This record gives sequence, C-alpha cells and structure tokens, in this order.
Amino acid sequence: MAKQATRKDSPLSKPQARTRIERLREVIDRHNYLYYVLDEPEISDLEYDRLFRELQALERRFPDLVTSDSPTQRVGAPPSEAFAPVVHRQPMLSLANVFSEEELRAWARRAGMALGSQRIQHVCELKIDGAAVSLTYEHGAFTRGATRGDGVQGEDVTANLRTIRSIPLRVKAKRVPRFVEIRGEVFLSKHAFDAINRARQAAGEPLFANPRNAAAGSLRQLDPSVTALRPLDLFVYGLGAVEGLEVATHDAALAWLKSGGFKVNPHTAVCATLEDVVSFLSRWSEERAALPYATDGVVVKINHFRQQAELGATSQAPRWAIAYKFPAEQAITRIKDIKVYVGRTGALTPVADLEPVGISGVTVTSATLHNEDEIRRKDVRIGDWIVVQRAGEVIPDVVRVLTDRRTGGERKFVMPKRCPVCGAAVHRPEGEAVARCTNVACPAQVLGRLILFCSRDAMNVDRVGPKLLMQLLDHQLMTDPADLYQVTKEQLVTLERMGEKSAQNVLDSIASSKSTTLARLLYALGIRHVGAHVAEMLADHFGRIERLMDASFEEIRDISGIGPTIARSVAEFFRLPENRRIIEKLLAAGVRPAAPRKAAQGPLAGKRIAFTGTLDRVPRSRAEALAKERGAIVGGSVSSKTDYLVAGEDPGSKLDKAKQLGVKVLDEEEFQKMLK
Repeated sequence: MAKQATRKDSPLSKPQARTRIERLREVIDRHNYLYYVLDEPEISDLEYDRLFRELQALERRFPDLVTSDSPTQRVGAPPSEAFAPVVHRQPMLSLANVFSEEELRAWARRAGMALGSQRIQHVCELKIDGAAVSLTYEHGAFTRGATRGDGVQGEDVTANLRTIRSIPLRVKAKRVPRFVEIRGEVFLSKHAFDAINRARQAAGEPLFANPRNAAAGSLRQLDPSVTALRPLDLFVYGLGAVEGLEVATHDAALAWLKSGGFKVNPHTAVCATLEDVVSFLSRWSEERAALPYATDGVVVKINHFRQQAELGATSQAPRWAIAYKFPAEQAITRIKDIKVYVGRTGALTPVADLEPVGISGVTVTSATLHNEDEIRRKDVRIGDWIVVQRAGEVIPDVVRVLTDRRTGGERKFVMPKRCPVCGAAVHRPEGEAVARCTNVACPAQVLGRLILFCSRDAMNVDRVGPKLLMQLLDHQLMTDPADLYQVTKEQLVTLERMGEKSAQNVLDSIASSKSTTLARLLYALGIRHVGAHVAEMLADHFGRIERLMDASFEEIRDISGIGPTIARSVAEFFRLPENRRIIEKLLAAGVRPAAPRKAAQGPLAGKRIAFTGTLDRVPRSRAEALAKERGAIVGGSVSSKTDYLVAGEDPGSKLDKAKQLGVKVLDEEEFQKMLK
C-alpha cells in the first residue's frame, strides 16, 4: 500500500500531465453541460470542485498546456478599459412586432402571397427578455462574443461571455463548421434577479429595473470577475453567418445546436398550420407566468431557409419572422401627483407620479399622460386610483380611472402657464395638442439637445452621459454641443467622481466622435421632424452640410419622401444665425462629417436585382452586399421593375415569376463577371 501511495503522489511527467489535463477538461465539460444545459447533474458540487481544483493545479504547473477552451479560462481576462467594436459578419436584424392575432394573420398572408403555392411551416419560440449576443466559433473553438449593438456592429464582450457556464467553449457536435456565428439571448432567472437586487439594496446600490437591464449591465462589466458573480444564463435561437455546415431548416439548425452542447429553449414547436401557431400563442400567453424567466412574447419564424431567403428582409427586419407581443399586463395603483417635464423641443409632458406597483417583473413608479387633452379625455385627477399598463418597451400608460373609488378629495390638474424649469411663457399653437416652453435657452431643452447629440445613433460620444452633461452645464463649461469639443482635462478633473484616467477616457471619446457621417451629424442637431431616416435622405441628396445650409425650402421639399412640414422645419433651422454659428463652431473644432459614398459605376449601378436559390461561391447575404457596394438596388421579390434575377441551385417561385415577366436571369458565374 505504501509503495502504491508513493507512486500515486509522485509528480507527473509532462506527457502524463497532458493526458490527465485533457481527460479532466473532457469530464468537467461534460458535467458543465449536464448541470447548466440539461439541469441533470450526476455528481455533487464537492466532487466537481475537486476535479476543477486538480485541473487548476496541473495548469499552474504546466502553464504552456493552458488553452483558451479550458474550463479554467472562463474567468481569466484582466479588467478592460473599453469594449472593442465587432462587426457582425451577418447583421443581427431586429424583428417587427405584432400585438394581435389579426396582425399575425396579416403578416402570414403577406408571406404566403410572396411564396405562392409553396407549403409553409412555422417554428414558434418563446421571446426571452434578455440581451441579444452573437457567439463566434472557428473550427469548433469559441473565439469571440459580441453584443447586438446596432445590429451591424456590437461590442466585444468575449471575456464576460466566457463566464457563462451554459456557453460551451468548444462545439461538441459531430459536424463542426469552419466558421459559425451563433445567436442567443443572455438572461437572468427571476430568482437570480431578485437575489441580485436584494444584495444591491443591502449594499446601498441602486436597484436594476428589470432582468433585461440586469443582464445587459452584467455583460458590459469591465471586469469579467464581476460578471462571473452574477448567475447569467443563455438560450441560443439560431445561426448567423456560417461556413462548412449545411442545414435546410430552422428546426434542423436548432437540432444541430443541441447536439453541439448549446442550450436551446425547450418550449419550441414546429407548427404545420397557422392555427397551430395561434394555439401556441394562446397557451403561452396563459402559462408564461409560471416560467422561471421573463418572456414578453413569441417569435414566429418560417422554417425553411430557402423560403426565408426568398422573402428577404427590409433594412430593419426580416420578412420571414415576426415577434408576437403578449397583451399588456395591467395593475391598479394611485396617482400621488402629476409633474410636468420639459423635453429638448420645449414640449411639456405631464407624467403621473404613482405609488410603486409591480408589472411584468418591473416596479413602475410613473406613467405618461401624454398631453393636457388626454388628461381631460380620461378625466385623470391627482389622488385617483387608476389602471396602469406596460407593454414591451412602451412607457407605462394610464388605461382608465376607477371613478367609483373617488372620495371627493381628488384634485384636477392644470397645465402651467409658465415653464416649470426656466419660468418662460408656455405657448400651445392652435391645432396642436402639445404646449411648449418658448425659451430655446431653457436648461431642460439645452440638456435634452445635448443628450441627443451625444447618443449612440447620433455622434456616439459614449463616455458622455446625462449626469456628466448636467455637471458641465452646472459648472458653465458648455452651453451648446460645439462647446463639448473645447472642454479640457483640467476642467474635467474638477468635476465630481472624475479622476485623471476617467477624464482622459472622456476626452478620447469626444475626439473619436469628430469622425462621423453627415447623416449622424444632421440627426444629432435635433432638427424638429428629422429622425435618423430623414437625416440619411438629406445627406444622400446634398452630400455636404454647407449645401444643405444654403438650400431653399423648395429644394428640400422636392426631395422624394420629404414633405412640406419637414422641409419647412429644416429650412427654418438653418436660417437661424445661432444654429449656423453652432455648426461653424463644430466644423472649426475638427468635426468632419463624411459624405455618403457615391454609388459605384458599372453594369449593376442603379439596377434592381433579386436573388433566389443557393449560391456556391459566396453566401446569399454576401452576394447581396457585393451587389449593393456596386450601386445595385437589392429587392426581396421580383416585379416588372426588376432588372436581374440571380438564380442559384434549388431556386424558388421567383424564377417562375421572372420568366413570366421577362426579367433577365443570371447564373452565379454571370453575376460574378458583372461584379468584376
């Protein structure tokens, strides 16, 4: 026995250690999968910890044997100062929403008309209320993870995602692609969310509003060890870009993901008919409250990838999928007061201050009352008991007043004649429902404009948020957006909770925002009626901000899609000397709004083109991108205005339609020649 004990305790050679390390990783990975994915543990926590510690000890002895996919590397990265940008190889499009069975059937009819007589099968999945991510695997190894971001570009949160035990560090399926993007939703269970908020409350920290915010905040922790302390989980729901793996349907893709060790939501169903889809929606609308995690709807997808490709997508959302949102959840509470908030355009918005009430896992303390007319229509009074609802991302809304609970002590609300922030006169134009502060220098308007200017979709000054902007205004360090580019480190370090390093990060963020696009700058200026889409239209037409500044009302109005209301607002904005001065200050500070790229020249420039079938040389999404880069207008369907249809293997009904309409059909080789 003594001899055996000595042999067992003797140091392992390097080849022996390599063999043992590989075996330990295999065993630990298996138990991680059983525990975190299948919820079927086979060993005790004590035994698991023993195996894990043995692996850690061996890797400490032989550091050159440590690999990135080892279970010990889930919390191994140092804290990050920032998240690097990640461009998704295949964009993560958002989904269009429907809120009723009628709207769902209308979506299904549109898809059916586009696909003709083809048989359509749907897949229904619960819509998890979390944070969307993309996981990249190369030759089976997890190499990068990113947030959804704006759908085209997200943030690299690889180190944080490695801490989530339900994410395999290596694909376990028999078929392993060369490259694959796997899409999923990071979430917190209701129990975990409650536990985190209890701990934050005990520590005197602000509470998370809901599980989604908590999950997103955990993903964006600069220190992965902080993320590791939060019991994040993940369900995967599909594939993005993929090389070296052929699957024909969405449910086949989910089956492959399961075989690869990924956690797929068990409440997923293939529906042969639309009536089956409606039954699924009805069932989970009733049963979702019993789930251990939050869900706010069901995602309905057309199952066959060929049909998905045939339907295509708009610039915002795929036509082959829809998000059915569950009916709004309601609760009863009481209005303590009605307060008036002033926005960046001077609009006065009355908001009900409520006694806190829980709805869909969120504590609601306020609800919008929209405007004075809406208050009169619903006869809302201070002290009233009301029904309040919250639906998806919509701000809580007052549904109705419970007049039978009135005691006589309720008070009617009167819209103030003076701005509650600056004291200026309030004016409500004839024919409009909104009253506005008449002072453009009102601090609330100034702050609102600055928040918009720095926001992600505008100038994307990511280190400058509302709290810092309020400090800059309070210390009289800025009065307009252009002043942001004159702020110095010496000024920043005098502000609350601002050290040397933080100040430098702010300055770096401000400097990087100078390189922007004309569309972003136009949106950032906060011109009334000019959202992101209109800003792009103006940028495409004028190319340079100087041209737009000198444009007449008629020239702006005559742009396709721009009506007289928008044109008047834009022309009046650039006519004001103060606005022109701010733009000149921005340009003098080094802000360089890039003009839109000119359409490429060549045989595809200005041509309308559609795709059908499977391409051999490049994925369909890449072929469409190449066509757009060369100036083509890519459509999801074939019409008499289509110039070319590119047909690959196994084409759908688009090919028949193209032949009927006399549209020129290109094979992949002809398409590639045109690209060159």
